[in-house]
Amino acid sequence: MNKRAVLALASVILPSTVLAQGQQQGQQQPQQPPQLKPMDQPGQQQYFLPEGFITATGRPEPISRLVGTVQVIHQDRIAKSTARSVTELLNENAVGFMSEWTPGQTSINIRGASTEGQGRDFKSQVLVLLNGHRAGTANVSKLSTADIERIEIVRGPSSVIYGSQNMGGVINIILKTGLTAPGNVVQADAGSWNLLEAKAASGGLYKGFDWYIGGAASTRDNYAISGGAPELNTAWTRYGATGAFGYQIDEGSRVEGTVRSDGIYNAGFRGSSANLFAFDTRYNYSFDTSYLAKTRDGQGNFYFQAYFVTDVDDLNNPSPLSALNAPAARTTMDHNRRQLDILGTRFQPRYKLFSGNELLFGLDWERSWLRSDRYRAGGSAVTNLSPQDNNQTDNVFAVYLEDSQSFFDDKLIVRGGVRQTWGTTALDWTPFAPTLVTGTNPYQATTYSAGLTYAFTDWLAGRAGASSGFRAPTATEIGANFTTTPIGTTIFGSPGLGPETSQQWEVGATATWKGGRFDTVVFQNTISNRITPFTVSSTGGRVVQIQTNSPANLVVQGIEFQLQADLFQSFSWRPAVEGLFWNVFGNGYYNWKMTDYGANPLSGTDLALRINKYGASIGTLFGQVGTQYPWSFQLLGILRGPMWYNTEESLSPVFFPGQNRTVSVYEKGAFWVWNSRFELEVIKDLKLFAAVNNIFDVNNHPIFIAQDAMPCTAFQANQNGACGNSMPGREVIAGFQFRF
Repeated sequence: MNKRAVLALASVILPSTVLAQGQQQGQQQPQQPPQLKPMDQPGQQQYFLPEGFITATGRPEPISRLVGTVQVIHQDRIAKSTARSVTELLNENAVGFMSEWTPGQTSINIRGASTEGQGRDFKSQVLVLLNGHRAGTANVSKLSTADIERIEIVRGPSSVIYGSQNMGGVINIILKTGLTAPGNVVQADAGSWNLLEAKAASGGLYKGFDWYIGGAASTRDNYAISGGAPELNTAWTRYGATGAFGYQIDEGSRVEGTVRSDGIYNAGFRGSSANLFAFDTRYNYSFDTSYLAKTRDGQGNFYFQAYFVTDVDDLNNPSPLSALNAPAARTTMDHNRRQLDILGTRFQPRYKLFSGNELLFGLDWERSWLRSDRYRAGGSAVTNLSPQDNNQTDNVFAVYLEDSQSFFDDKLIVRGGVRQTWGTTALDWTPFAPTLVTGTNPYQATTYSAGLTYAFTDWLAGRAGASSGFRAPTATEIGANFTTTPIGTTIFGSPGLGPETSQQWEVGATATWKGGRFDTVVFQNTISNRITPFTVSSTGGRVVQIQTNSPANLVVQGIEFQLQADLFQSFSWRPAVEGLFWNVFGNGYYNWKMTDYGANPLSGTDLALRINKYGASIGTLFGQVGTQYPWSFQLLGILRGPMWYNTEESLSPVFFPGQNRTVSVYEKGAFWVWNSRFELEVIKDLKLFAAVNNIFDVNNHPIFIAQDAMPCTAFQANQNGACGNSMPGREVIAGFQFRF
């Protein structure tokens, strides 16, 4: 279909869909139906909505109307990134603290709320979504960037649309469709350490049907660190595929569906003991289908979604060398597999009751099953233990309302909503756990969101809001039973536990001008009712799960910013060469308070752990269009600020005397990493590109204190074959992209 047909069809489809495909933040937009527009970069036959339209709050609307802070990683940033996983992409955009344990495992911290280190979805305080439904994992390292249209990050618990885990924010990963990625593309590249990557995709429209089919695969051997030394057990393989299909039934209704699979396989897992023998396979697949409609008068919209998700973590974590275990207790095999299945629906109509008003109503239902098994072998004292996760079954039902009202010709917008969630968590039979007492525990939570925005001028808008979020307790935390961990600790559950909660306020402002946008916000997020393991007796390691009261809250206060600007437009400069462009962009944050009032007294600090004091990404993109050989060059700097960490590493007593593992807190210093990318369109629709990552060959790591370097700052007797962990050194990549 030609461009005119694409635009005509999109003007009918997109105003009725809650999953409207917006890509960019930007200037304040009038209230009008979104229209698809062609990208202005040559050789890219893609389309995007006007700047500012987002869907992370349950409806397509401009960012300028939101009382909370939303960060969007749009398609032009994704297309110019060499990120292989969502983790790397979020890191390039300073979303928050990224732990990056391995290529296949990450934990995230946004405004003091974090995901669990092994990616356990039930314990996450940050909610990860795919096309608006729960992804089933909080470990975004297993998800590639191949078929992602954009990522919307709601910072803080700013929406009542979402339930458990929405304490620090929501990461909504929105996939490509035939509407947002029409045409065909083939791309391949190669690089350092035998990197090979390839992807292909096709999208289009025909007589009311639209489709997108994409696939990607990549592999890399062990990388080298600064100076060229190999970092053993860091190889990995990735592959996945996505199919999206839609049909416009009539002018007011549409059905669509997406089926996908994504994963990382045989990824080396060095971990805190620099293990050369551990490796993981982690994958996630899902299916979702939606029905979207609007009333004849255009005042009402109807949205229904059903989805199914399967998430698998297949962990292989032997410990054959570490002196932390006696020889008879060392393992040559420790295979732990867990599978989470999710079935859910969402019903979400909204209606304009009168001028300037819109009421959204929602019903959510979800059922999930977590099943684990484990097998260990090795020395004569090795026995089979229960999995790292107890089996559990969860049922959740929620109802919510959110109303918005505009005043004074849309200058003032007031919004408020409330959500009531009821859930039951069942502790189920688990292998090698004969002492578990199975049973079901109910819980409920009420959360809210309220605030306002005001347009002071046509270029300056302010906002203020308050909101809350929660995380439901897991079966292990509330089970009236105990389980034995690999090191012999006995953990008792507490059936009276309620959800963890967070309360947030924020005040922000957005300035827009021809060619640019700057947003800043001051916030406080308080995490309370925290569920924490508490050691009752050191003899035998008796631990109970307790819920802390208000004096033990974790409080984070800080400021965040986002900037995008076309320098020629912003300063009314006339480029010396026709078609020349120069853009700058950046995201960042500074937490001036990050206090854990419930910190372990033995740690010697009340600083919140595993959260950066500050962080930023800054970049510039310049080049030339409208010439025979269009080109661009991007330079990106990533600042990892200081972080305090009760490291699980066993550190050298020479360099770190008196360490008490998991208690002693050390500061991880700040460092920069710089990446670059050059693109050249040699003929129409054929582009060559080259990239250099870690230009200055920095030897550091986002989380581990002991780098793989001499002298060895790790206690090598407690390692499993190596000495510390370092991130990849300087990396070179080159490839091509062909669109047709």
